[in-house]
Amino acid sequence: MPATIERQDVDHGLSWPVTAALRALAMDAVEAAKSGHPGAPMGMAEIAAVLWRGVLRHDPADPHWPDRDRFVLSNGHASMLLYGLLHLTGYDLSIAELERFRQLHSKTPGHPEYKMTPGVETTTGPLGQGFANAVGMALAEKTLAAQFNRPGHTIIDHRTFVVMGDGCLMEGISHEAASLAGRLGLGKLVAIWDDNGISIDGKVGEWFSDDTPARFRAYGWHVVEAVDGHDPAAVAAALARALAETEKPSLICARTTIGRGAPSKQGHQDTHGAPLGADEIARTRAAMDWPHAPFHVPAEVYAEWDGSARGKAWSGEWQARFSAYASAYPELAAEFTRRLAGDLPAGFAEAAAAALGAETAAGSVATRKAGQIALTAFAKALPELLGGSADLAHSNLTIHPGSKPVTRDPAGNQVFFGVREFGMSAIANGLALHGGFIPYVATFLVFSDYARNAVRMSALMGLRVVYVFTHDSIAVGEDGPTHQPIEHVESLRLIPNLDVWRPADAAETAVAWQAALARRDGPSALILTRQALPPQLSDGLDTLAATGARVLVDAPNACATLVATGSELRLAIEAAARLAAEGRGVRVVSMPCVERFEALSAEARAALVPADRPVVVVEAGATRGWRGLAGPRGRVIGIDRFGESAPERDLLGLFGFTADAVAEAVRVTSAA
Repeated sequence: MPATIERQDVDHGLSWPVTAALRALAMDAVEAAKSGHPGAPMGMAEIAAVLWRGVLRHDPADPHWPDRDRFVLSNGHASMLLYGLLHLTGYDLSIAELERFRQLHSKTPGHPEYKMTPGVETTTGPLGQGFANAVGMALAEKTLAAQFNRPGHTIIDHRTFVVMGDGCLMEGISHEAASLAGRLGLGKLVAIWDDNGISIDGKVGEWFSDDTPARFRAYGWHVVEAVDGHDPAAVAAALARALAETEKPSLICARTTIGRGAPSKQGHQDTHGAPLGADEIARTRAAMDWPHAPFHVPAEVYAEWDGSARGKAWSGEWQARFSAYASAYPELAAEFTRRLAGDLPAGFAEAAAAALGAETAAGSVATRKAGQIALTAFAKALPELLGGSADLAHSNLTIHPGSKPVTRDPAGNQVFFGVREFGMSAIANGLALHGGFIPYVATFLVFSDYARNAVRMSALMGLRVVYVFTHDSIAVGEDGPTHQPIEHVESLRLIPNLDVWRPADAAETAVAWQAALARRDGPSALILTRQALPPQLSDGLDTLAATGARVLVDAPNACATLVATGSELRLAIEAAARLAAEGRGVRVVSMPCVERFEALSAEARAALVPADRPVVVVEAGATRGWRGLAGPRGRVIGIDRFGESAPERDLLGLFGFTADAVAEAVRVTSAA
């Protein structure tokens, strides 16, 4: 249901108590912490007051009701604006938490953090990513509405509002996300540009002179220009124009003064990222006619801000709508509830079995092809799968027979992201944050660097996002070192809470997909080959999702353990056969997911990789991360230099990825 905009018959000056309270809380919290950013919250007070008091549909008592409007503060350094709003409107965020701004274990960290503070929809701070998250949320709303709404029964109909600053617009990700949002026609996305012209280094005109309105119009956005961000009536009128546009996303260009109200510092970069100081705060209080002590808000001002009654009415009205929907469409209502809860369907185990069966029948295939086989099987059982590739779907093999692009069918399940790896990944985070979808995105492994900070944010927020990274080693061959990933797998393994899977055959690929989809507390990266790999034994597949490693070859009194991942597992098995012919027994362990292995108990790890014998690790990538497992007695066969342009077979020989080289490494280490 469309939100309404209340009249703003108020004093537009600094003495308006509603905005004075917001400004005072921001400057008081930053001063108490001796750290933070008071300028942007003080400059955006009128914008926030109009939006949160008359437009944004939210319920402080139920921050997670499904059809709420989403609010994203992309310029997350302005976090005290959001904390002040949450506190004043009635969320479970006490004044004591505002007093502990930026302190250990408070609910008011320096930048907003998802799951830490009630009402915070996403973690923001890396500029531009919150904007891209908002694009993902708006895409989720549009697609979910198309999938579930029925004539006479609308259960999904909300907007996504995002506030952003000059820094967000300077970051390249804003170009990627805005361009795609315009093409997708996300008419319920409203972005508000806090155009204060100041960043850390001073007036941005010296280095940022873009015609931002023209830029967004070129992307296909509806643009509302030249809005006085300190005039509540002007802000309300701009929002009304944005809400009236339903075919295009809207950009409101709101001119503001950073640090507004601070007599000697407003409009200056000094207010951006430092406390105002006691003297300036006292003068600001006088300018705002705000005589109250730090962190004190009069009861009558709280009453002006309180959103509890409106929130209860909004969420209650939605619940009535959903009850009617459930009566008319009980199966759809149950499916909607399941998907919003993030639960897998009852048929997930059968889908996993079907995926494994299809992989077993596939024989020797590239693991990127095995990934497509698994995706096809899972997509039949999981309508919540929504994803695509950065213009490489036919190389990443992330199109399946049931793929329906959302540009052709709003209820579809595939997105053509274009060459936008960073934007794609941050949009996927927005899809996951909104709920109702399990997003997957894909590109070449070497281009994971472009996506990396969004992958990090997936891990930081604990989001179920599946990253498919193909063309995983120097076996890319003739494309040369620009396209041959060397350090990338190990680099991804450095990200906490990211499961990195590098399967060795089709069956392990099915297990990796199963594990990624079943995981609810973080993202997974599937590292897949371009070249075909032979099928391996099925030993240990039933426990692989939990252990991350399995034993494929063993021998009594083995002299060493060979650990390998991905395409190099076949070399380890060939080497084991040659060594066995010499009377040297070895154990071969496939370890597609180091993170799952390292999460095991010491005893469980030792049962797979015994500590009393040397370890030789084989992986076509950087060696540094494996040295701990290999230990002083072992060896790592890898590559710590850039590759070359040549056929795969020549490169593997050049860099020592042969069964003979692996066997010789075992002979040397076991003899030491």
